[in-house]
Amino acid sequence: MDLRALLQRKQSLIIDGVLATELEARGHDLNNALWSARLLQNDPGSIQQVHLDYYLAGADIAITASYQASTRGLSEHLGLNEREAAELVKCSVKIAQDARSDVYNQLNAAATPKAADTKRKLLVAGSVGPYGAYLSDGSEYRGGYQRTMDEFKDFHRPRIGALVDADVDFLAIETIPSMPEIEALCSLLQNEFPGAVAWISCTLRDAEHLSDGTSMSDVFRLVSKYEQIVGFGVNCVPVQLVAPWLLHMQTIADECNSTDSMPVLLCYPNSGEVYDAESKAWSGPKPVGHVMGNQATKWIAGGARLVGGCCRTGPKDIAGIAAKLRQQ
Repeated sequence: MDLRALLQRKQSLIIDGVLATELEARGHDLNNALWSARLLQNDPGSIQQVHLDYYLAGADIAITASYQASTRGLSEHLGLNEREAAELVKCSVKIAQDARSDVYNQLNAAATPKAADTKRKLLVAGSVGPYGAYLSDGSEYRGGYQRTMDEFKDFHRPRIGALVDADVDFLAIETIPSMPEIEALCSLLQNEFPGAVAWISCTLRDAEHLSDGTSMSDVFRLVSKYEQIVGFGVNCVPVQLVAPWLLHMQTIADECNSTDSMPVLLCYPNSGEVYDAESKAWSGPKPVGHVMGNQATKWIAGGARLVGGCCRTGPKDIAGIAAKLRQQ
């Protein structure tokens, strides 16, 4: 089952929470250029356990630990050749798939009708992070880097190819701050990976603009031209930006031609804490799970079809979202 089919079956889907900060909360030191991607090589079991916990908390979708795993970055920081780097990216998919298999086994072995519900369908999304994440200087929140379309394609092609070869269900192209990078990614999918489907989620300058200053209207009109882009949204943004962004997106959608094939909206913001890119530290209060759940119901009412969490969210937050959605 692919993302389109699951969206036809369910009105709303739950995306998991983040991997990196959850792994840090469990004692892993990820203060390196690869973040959680380094654990693909030296501790894949810890990644699989986090995927498992998110699925058990109620997530419909697990995002692989490949956000920071560009083949270029893996080669530079782990000394891998191109083939070895691609194999490590493929491992990120297998780890999530194994976690999904564990969940299915638990559901099938459980005695209660609810737990034994074999109709529950779980997806694995292959994370594709931006060029700015490879730079490891906070550029994914600014989008000021300048590269040609061919340079963007050359950077993204090997990782996307590895994810597709590993039979990932779809691509989660996420935390993208730059309109030229979005254009390159859409073109790359259309021309070189025509069988792949994806969502694209962005970082924001404000509720009406991409991080590089491009208007949301221009971005949405671009991605709506590509049938492979099933979802469009935001991630790794302040939680308070989601509601005004959704309101603005509804205005844009109303202005678009109704015959256009428009992607569904999605959002998975940060916990509410604030990250300082220079000090690499978080500050501010962290909401408890039911608060994120309350927010998620508002996002769905505002037009989102997929909701979840990004930095500093964990299984308890996803469980809070799942509990609230079950009440609807």
